[in-house]
Amino acid sequence: MEDFILNEDIEVFCITAKAFPDKIMEAHQTLHGLIDFHPARKYYGLSRPDESGKIIYKAAATELVPGELSQHQLEKFCIPKGTYHCILVHNFKEHIEEIGKAFQEILALDSIDPDGICIEWYLGNNEVRCMVRQRKD
Repeated sequence: MEDFILNEDIEVFCITAKAFPDKIMEAHQTLHGLIDFHPARKYYGLSRPDESGKIIYKAAATELVPGELSQHQLEKFCIPKGTYHCILVHNFKEHIEEIGKAFQEILALDSIDPDGICIEWYLGNNEVRCMVRQRKD
């Protein structure tokens, strides 16, 4: 595990999965159907429990051109700058269970932000950075 500093807020546009974890891929496919793939675009998965403890998952991406995603009236979300606990998962498509294990390890720490969310930051086709913001002291 390492610390990762996000120096700026990141504005993303989201599609909520109809169910967790069964409909995660469908949410990402729907999002990818709205925009062309571009290596400069950032892709994310965002999750956190609701009031009942049910996990809400959102597939998210950044805009490359202002208005390209907001025109679809998607939910907007801001990933806040700050210091994050981070675990990099390699070859995640072959070992999807490693994403859940990474978040279990991070969420067990006392130093996470109680209002933080679990963020999957997809770095190409093979790696995902699993991260949760650290509590501000």
